Amino acid sequence: MIPRKMQSALWSYDLRSLNSKRHKNLIITQVLNFGTWEQVQWLLKHYTKNDLRNAIKQPSRGIWRPDSLNYWMLILDVKLPKSKIQRAIFSLEPSYPNLRKTHHA
Repeated sequence: MIPRKMQSALWSYDLRSLNSKRHKNLIITQVLNFGTWEQVQWLLKHYTKNDLRNAIKQPSRGIWRPDSLNYWMLILDVKLPKSKIQRAIFSLEPSYPNLRKTHHA
């Protein structure tokens, strides 16, 4: 069972319905992205550094904050291709891959 102290990092989830094994990547990603130092310490007691690395290597689309992803990639020595990083980053700006930007003078 996920302790109540984790709720602020997992604000949109019912902690009682989360399973620490089945929802491992979700829990790890949310805590690394939004958690407090105390919550990160809980992660390190319940998951291996390899578990954390794997969650970073397999990011869900648009779930990471750029600063958090860059920080944890550096700390955990994870290398990702630029395309995977861009896909993982949360952005409110729409992306139109087939449109060219024009510059007006």
